Amino acid sequence: MNYDDAIRLFAKTLKNLEQWMEKASAYAKAKSFEVDVLAQARLAPDQFSFVQQVQSACDQAKYAAAYLSGKPAPSHPDTERTFAELRQRIQKCLGFLETVQAKDLGGAGERKVAPPWLGGKWLPGDEYLVHVALPNFFFHATMAYAILRHNGVDLGKMDYIGSIPAREA
Repeated sequence: MNYDDAIRLFAKTLKNLEQWMEKASAYAKAKSFEVDVLAQARLAPDQFSFVQQVQSACDQAKYAAAYLSGKPAPSHPDTERTFAELRQRIQKCLGFLETVQAKDLGGAGERKVAPPWLGGKWLPGDEYLVHVALPNFFFHATMAYAILRHNGVDLGKMDYIGSIPAREA
């Protein structure tokens, strides 16, 4: 996997997340409850809510794209409370990911990535991607999926994986 593939995989998974949210909306309508109730759902009392999981997945994707491309990450304050607001955040994140082209990622593996939370330490871009960005992104995406599934939304493995560009034999 190269850096451009990682950015495309983030985008694909965020698009899948939008589809999970669409299924959640249909489920809420069928069960006669407001879908935004699920925005504050969580798997455990000490775990992030669905809103926070989506915000975190978006942040991991945008910061990885920014750090690896050398572009500044857009600011997205964590103010979302509804599914509609979360969809807007996903769209903003996807919009930023689309600005990062393969040519922008030249030298990404050697770039010094020093997120503020590392307290003055840094990682080369390749290690940041493997040890931080990918695991964190998929952790938060998976938790968002699990929260919806736990609350009865009919999601399966193929909803998580999404479309597959399979070809005829």
